[in-house]
Amino acid sequence: MVISPTDRYTSRHAVETYGLDRWGNGYLDIGDDGRLLVTPGKDSSRSIDLLQVVQELGKRGYGTPALLRFPQLLEGQVRQLTRAFGRAIEEFEYGNAYRPVFPVKVNQARSVVEGLVAAGWNDGLGLEVGSRPELLTAIALNTPPESLILCNGFKDAEYISSAILAARLGKKVVVVIEKPFEIAQFLEVARGEEVLPMLGLRIRLQARGSGMWEKSGGFASKFGLSTLQVVEAMEALEAAGLQQQLALLHFHIGSQITEIRKIKKAVQEASRIYAKVRHQGVDIRYLDVGGGLGIDYDGSKTSSDASVNYGVQEYANDVVFGIKEVCEQEHVEMPTIVSESGRMLAAYHAVLVADVRAAVSGSSSTPLPMTGREPQVVQDLAEVARNITVKNYREFYHDAIDYRDQLFSLFNLGMLGLQDRAKGETLFREIAEKAVRYSKSAKFVADEFVELESELREKYICNFSVFQSIPDHWALDQLFPVMPIHRLNEAPTRRATLADITCDSDGEVEKFVDLKDIKDSLELHELREGEPYYLAFLLIGAYQDTMGDMHNLFGRAHEAEVMLDPQGKTVIRSVRRGDDARDTIQCYGYDEEELIGSAEAALRKRVNQGSMDRSEADSLLDDYRRRLRHYTYLDSPAARGGDAE
Repeated sequence: MVISPTDRYTSRHAVETYGLDRWGNGYLDIGDDGRLLVTPGKDSSRSIDLLQVVQELGKRGYGTPALLRFPQLLEGQVRQLTRAFGRAIEEFEYGNAYRPVFPVKVNQARSVVEGLVAAGWNDGLGLEVGSRPELLTAIALNTPPESLILCNGFKDAEYISSAILAARLGKKVVVVIEKPFEIAQFLEVARGEEVLPMLGLRIRLQARGSGMWEKSGGFASKFGLSTLQVVEAMEALEAAGLQQQLALLHFHIGSQITEIRKIKKAVQEASRIYAKVRHQGVDIRYLDVGGGLGIDYDGSKTSSDASVNYGVQEYANDVVFGIKEVCEQEHVEMPTIVSESGRMLAAYHAVLVADVRAAVSGSSSTPLPMTGREPQVVQDLAEVARNITVKNYREFYHDAIDYRDQLFSLFNLGMLGLQDRAKGETLFREIAEKAVRYSKSAKFVADEFVELESELREKYICNFSVFQSIPDHWALDQLFPVMPIHRLNEAPTRRATLADITCDSDGEVEKFVDLKDIKDSLELHELREGEPYYLAFLLIGAYQDTMGDMHNLFGRAHEAEVMLDPQGKTVIRSVRRGDDARDTIQCYGYDEEELIGSAEAALRKRVNQGSMDRSEADSLLDDYRRRLRHYTYLDSPAARGGDAE
């Protein structure tokens, strides 16, 4: 959408600016009042106003940052996935069924797991676990009768015996053998047991995925059995009389697979192995195609790391058709298809809202006045700043670089005062900003001015921790959509990067989603004195919750579930207070009572010395206790009852 200078900026322009119609999967819209809306039913007439939610939480004492979960978006994703496979099975006349499975590692939050199970009840949605604690959790959950519990990850005797317990409780459990030594362990633990779980074999394909997680597949992957090891595992089970327990084959070639051809190739190879195992007389009933169904974080529909070049329906079609084609060629029964599409199911449902505390730039709104008596190098910079134009900006900018270097050399030699250095720095920034502006008139912008523009960006300081809330951005350069939740009917006049409140230079967001590129800054609005400004970090429901750390002892943010009731009214429920200082301190071995005792002893000493009276000491101790129970983040304008338009 091209915006004419004479056009009034509207919410429709904002949709184009931030691209939410491309990556929002229909769950987001912008109201005429410029507020970001969540539309659980993909119907803008029934929506949740994010700003209203933040303000209501603030009235209850829960400020920002706040993690908002939308259970109805989980339901929407389950429907999209199961209906896609249902249509593919019907279209290609596939001779069996589909069973979705949610990998608990993607998001272990109870509300998320139980919400997905409830949404997928009629489709037999099961759970994949990768550790004994995850398995013990899955055992206790109320899951559909036909659903599977798939046990992946490294296994010891205790893990396997926990799976046997689950089977005795009536769960349909599959212990997936991923390493050769796990067969011997299983046979040892299973000796004498009357009820056993089903077994699966994770096969190591030659096919590899694409994107940042492609090392999950291929010959050198961490998990999976080679062809020889598959044969040896079947022989060991047959010798033990347990071949009938073998019910599933599984493969996984990576999370967020960006190219559909990689999926098609893997499905073809795995289906061929499945058929050959059936020819060996083994009654394999399930073929688990693993995870990897990606989502389009940037809306480009390409094979970039932040996107995928296919949709959910195309994925389902290729999986179903690929398995059927091989089974018909091999004349074997078609298996029940299982997929572990955790990212696709969970990513959309969570949004972090943080308030912006300040805008930081290298320029000053009140530069020091020139007197005419400044050192020559400062006067030279002032001359360049006055006379730089669109015709001479390149030459004059290069002159300014020389003068700037002279400025610092003279200062380091003690020949320049602090105020003169400040004037020189301010003038150089003014020259640089003009040079960048003039460079845009050229047919081709030189690389040095592209880089210079990046260096001159403002930084908006946001009240959150990158390491806690979006750790994959810090660790993997994962892109997440970011945008304001209000003022979206106003033209954004600033471009800035985002810095969190940790004291770490890595605590920044300097890459943003874009249709054709990766933006190095985000379109934002000028901050208004005394008025909160809120940003939303979207599509963060997969992996971010449990991967976050407590850098600087910033803990988990406040959380709330938000949904629409049958009448279309917004309901906020299951509000959970975020970590306070006491919570995060105790994680690292500090005992609250010992800390209070130490503070009390120090105050008692002051009282005994006569430098403080008892009432003041008691007041300070109470203040210390209160601060231990304070939210780890900065005081929020929402919690103080601040309003934003």
